Amino acid sequence: MPYTLAVAGKGGTGKTTFAALAIRSLLAAGRHNLLAVDADPNANLADMLGLEMPTTVADILDETKGLREMPPGMTKDRYLEYRVQTALSEGTGIDLLVMGRPEGKGCYCFANSVLRQAMEGLTGSYDLVVLDNEAGMEHLSRHTTQDVDVLFILSDPSLVGVRSAMRIRDITR
Repeated sequence: MPYTLAVAGKGGTGKTTFAALAIRSLLAAGRHNLLAVDADPNANLADMLGLEMPTTVADILDETKGLREMPPGMTKDRYLEYRVQTALSEGTGIDLLVMGRPEGKGCYCFANSVLRQAMEGLTGSYDLVVLDNEAGMEHLSRHTTQDVDVLFILSDPSLVGVRSAMRIRDITR
């Protein structure tokens, strides 16, 4: 089981910047075999790490909707697992998985569920996982953020920011 760091907090507080700096610091310190997960529908972690934007989990879900049948011998779950593994953006000492933004309106419930399943299947291959979450608390209630060793809760100094951080803290207890 890898050591997992996650970043959460109010929007606009620098979660992605913090995650990218943490990843760069870990790589510079010789920590390789790292999986970075951009669990924010407004994905920017690839840019901040200088990696190519990979195919996203949302792209894979959209692609799967259009398939009339799965490849021979594959269930839909197995196909999703295969596509997620081929969608990783690979860098030196680091792989990146991006949730992305599903097409259309509505909830990210299914994308979060697939991301969680993908992480369960992938994380055993890594020593360290860094999870950059979307703003707010949905990732906590949807259990996208689970089995975390260290959760960094970021805030700005505003009352709204501090209250948001406190709610995140409370929901994780």
